Amino acid sequence: MKLTVVGCSPAWPNPGGAQSGYLVEGSARVLLDCGPGVLARLRERDGWPDVDAIVITHFHLDHWGDLVPWVWGSMYLTGRGDRPPRPHVFVPPGGIAVLEEFGMRLGFPDMFERVFELSEYAEDEPFAVNGNTIRAFRVPHYRLDAYALRVTNDDRTLAYSGDSGPSERLAESARDADLFVCEATLLRGELDGQPRGHLSLEEALDAFGESQAKRLLVTHRPAELETDASLDLAFDGMEVSI
Repeated sequence: MKLTVVGCSPAWPNPGGAQSGYLVEGSARVLLDCGPGVLARLRERDGWPDVDAIVITHFHLDHWGDLVPWVWGSMYLTGRGDRPPRPHVFVPPGGIAVLEEFGMRLGFPDMFERVFELSEYAEDEPFAVNGNTIRAFRVPHYRLDAYALRVTNDDRTLAYSGDSGPSERLAESARDADLFVCEATLLRGELDGQPRGHLSLEEALDAFGESQAKRLLVTHRPAELETDASLDLAFDGMEVSI
């Protein structure tokens, strides 16, 4: 299993950075989240992205927004007679209706269905993507439905926090994982909403310790905050063999 950090900025982009997008490659190519800037970065690699699936953790713009230009680009290519890949997009419960509502405002009610195969995942119910098993764990993120993800193939397990406040579910999602990609947006765990929506670096380290995962990769970290040099800090373009 290989991870490429396509983008890792928080809700505002770090200088020159793309927002959340993590490409997991092994038996399949699975993109975890697809925030602004991710499509352009993927196009630098492939011309047009060739992924089997995209899994969206929640509907804050920095985690799904580039599905919109993905639609327009795919329609343009189709209009030219090309056949761009048709990824399977997995969204949280109720997410297909959310995309339809966005479509009514942005172009066509079925604009996302025209380009992607759409499915909703369910909390704690594993689903398969070409040899990968993915499980979603509900985590607290303000008042929005949000999920951490656990991706497992025959050999390795990657856990990804998405966006989350402190929760025992984070450690559960990353239990004994080979790599835990965990957000650390806040300075000291300050109250950033009701309820909390993000973690401090100390809280990310606590979740990592409780999970007993083998390795931690800190992500979604503002450039304005210092990070101990002894820690692995995600950066755009980073490649990790798991």
